[in-house]
Amino acid sequence: MMNTPQQVKNPSSSLKSRFITRFLGALTKITAEDPILSSSPTRIFQRYRRIKVASNKSMAYSVRSRRIWSRAMLSRFRSRRSAFSGRRSSVKTTNCGEAMDVCNLLDETAHYIKCLTTQVQVMRKIVDFYHLSK
Repeated sequence: MMNTPQQVKNPSSSLKSRFITRFLGALTKITAEDPILSSSPTRIFQRYRRIKVASNKSMAYSVRSRRIWSRAMLSRFRSRRSAFSGRRSSVKTTNCGEAMDVCNLLDETAHYIKCLTTQVQVMRKIVDFYHLSK
């Protein structure tokens, strides 16, 4: 399916394409590092968690730091990464608890919901693709 000029200029389609690129890259890395060899409940849960984190990271990186929710999520991922690596960050991270009026809060919420909808649509398409290819 070819993109029309209107679709290319549509910000949500560029968000979707950025998310797809990052998420498929993360899924490829997960599959390469951890091929499905065992179907034990523990392994399935571990894989589920890795995919969930990859999906959330991909969406936050796709939005970048333009939104408060993505800044908070990126900050959480960075602080978690430095905590696991044993390194201490010289810069204190905040929880992005910026004061917001009701209009900004609703705008952030609407954008986050739009991003979650995009995430679900992409993941459904991936599942459909793999289901049809088997």
